[in-house]
Amino acid sequence: MAATIDGDERVMAAAQQILKSLGTRKDDTEDMIFILSSFDNRLSAITDLLSKDSGAAGLSKTEEQLEAAEKVVRRWDSNSDNPHHCSSWEDSPDEAAEFLSAVDEILRLTEDLTLTSDGEIMDRAESVLQLAMSRLEDEFRHILIRNTVPLEAGRVYGLIRRLSLSFTSNDGDIEELEGSVEDEHESYSEVRGGSGSFGDNLFMDLVNPDAIADLKEIADRMIKSRYEKECCQVYSSVRRDVLQECLSILGIEKLSIEEVQKIEWRFLDEKMKKWIQAVKIVIRVLFPGEKRLCEQVFGGSELIRDVCFTEGAKGCMMQLLNFGEAIAIGQRSPERLSRILDMYEALDDALPELQAFFSDDSGDFVYSEARGILARLGEAAKGAFAELQNAVQSEASRKQKPNQGEIHPVTRYVMNYMKLLVDYSDSLNQILEDGEDGVEGGDNNQLASMSPVGRSLLSLISSLESNLEEKSKLYEDGAMQNIFLMNNILYIVQKVKDSELGKLLGDQWVRKRRGQIRQYSTGYLRASWSKVLSCLKDEGIGGGGSSSNVSKPALKERFKNFNLCFEEIYRTQTAWKVPDPQLREELRILISEKVIPAYRAFLGRFGNHLDSVKHAGKYIKYTAEDLEDYLLDLFEGSPGVIHNPRRKIST
Repeated sequence: MAATIDGDERVMAAAQQILKSLGTRKDDTEDMIFILSSFDNRLSAITDLLSKDSGAAGLSKTEEQLEAAEKVVRRWDSNSDNPHHCSSWEDSPDEAAEFLSAVDEILRLTEDLTLTSDGEIMDRAESVLQLAMSRLEDEFRHILIRNTVPLEAGRVYGLIRRLSLSFTSNDGDIEELEGSVEDEHESYSEVRGGSGSFGDNLFMDLVNPDAIADLKEIADRMIKSRYEKECCQVYSSVRRDVLQECLSILGIEKLSIEEVQKIEWRFLDEKMKKWIQAVKIVIRVLFPGEKRLCEQVFGGSELIRDVCFTEGAKGCMMQLLNFGEAIAIGQRSPERLSRILDMYEALDDALPELQAFFSDDSGDFVYSEARGILARLGEAAKGAFAELQNAVQSEASRKQKPNQGEIHPVTRYVMNYMKLLVDYSDSLNQILEDGEDGVEGGDNNQLASMSPVGRSLLSLISSLESNLEEKSKLYEDGAMQNIFLMNNILYIVQKVKDSELGKLLGDQWVRKRRGQIRQYSTGYLRASWSKVLSCLKDEGIGGGGSSSNVSKPALKERFKNFNLCFEEIYRTQTAWKVPDPQLREELRILISEKVIPAYRAFLGRFGNHLDSVKHAGKYIKYTAEDLEDYLLDLFEGSPGVIHNPRRKIST
């Protein structure tokens, strides 16, 4: 048996040698196979094998080229035992170039084989090409991941400084916020700048530039081999994860709507500020970088560029939009108003960029979703503004806290908030309904000429004034009522004049409030000093001023009452507070002009009648100059008591 097999092999070898010597003409080879099989039946058993070999000899050049390319491809096969399969593409540039050349050769051969319709060789080439694509897919992923430039915290803070995105916090209820709102307005005005538009984008390398060429080489082969879907999936998956990590670095967590609505305000406020920063960095830095990266890697196909960008970026954008949605449908409390407006403006400014980024059919829903959330944020801002006005109106019923007639916390809060809201005029004019009804505080002509935000702020300030009128009635002392109203109305006027509110409300509004302040000062004098001045009248003393008819007991009683009234006013009103130095000085002058001349004249007419009275200093305790000095202590907010007159008239 062994000898037979050995003989067959020798016959086959001889036959193969004969075939080889015939050259590569297919017709000659087939004729020789037929002739040889007629000489020996053993040759007929191997005719099929020889036919295959002879066919291979006929296509030897194509097969040799395929075999050479396949050999290169299989060296990188992860399922093979060849150590090359675990080599890094970037660490073996020559071998990588050889691999790409092999892929190019296979692609060329498949095109040629398609023309010759040689199915068996074509299947083999397709199989090798599939193996090559599997390797290229792995390398594409590896290079993309390995060469991603991390968005480190230091770079983020640098971007935030360049984009001027800092904000200060604004916490507390309506009585605790007045100072923080004022601080926020100052900080916000410094960083906000002009229109708040995005301006020029800040490009940043998101992938090591040295790796771009390799990524493009691989992408080109995969697309040409009709493996663009696999290439896009790898690219989008990697870039989606990278952008997710960027959001995490920017402080954006993946939270459900329910989780967002359970967050305490002071923590939510910080998250809202980070969201605003993140939107601006994503739109101005990350997305332009992603778009440019897609153009560099997939420059040959606009469709693939758009699809890869959209699939990689939409997850990042949808996470941001989901947070915006949670805020839009959440609580609409007044303290959230400015931050909601910040979010509204950030998203509104981003819309043109988003429309450009997601312009294809696969990304259009992202832009549509952003527009919907912008509208809902606007509704939330409108609701928060309404809540602010309701809070001002309802706050009037709260019990007045002792504050020496000073500026009330609600006045500070509302006016500083209004100054802040003026900076959002453009956005508020978009949000607030035109032609609101029931606005108080202005005539029809004034209202007709005002913008929606002007009418709304006028309504708010009118509610504040009504609130203050109600609060003033909680003071039993009429003089204190007038001091309280003077302090608060003047504060309102100053805030209006020192801001863009003045342009919104107009000079006529300011003049009217100035007139009110003068009325309050007159009311104060009447309520506080009428009794004092009545002590300095001649009626009831007798004699018409002549020394012979003056009733000394009545005169002593008159001086005594004057001293008691003045000392009581001094004790009380030194504790009252008039914060504005000019108003404080004007009130002192007004008092002095009424009281000092009257006292000096009364003392001149009747003082000598008590010269002979024992202990005359008990009655004539003060000179006019003493009184002028004491008046300088009024309205400082520090209670004073006159223990001993500074100067006494000696008996």
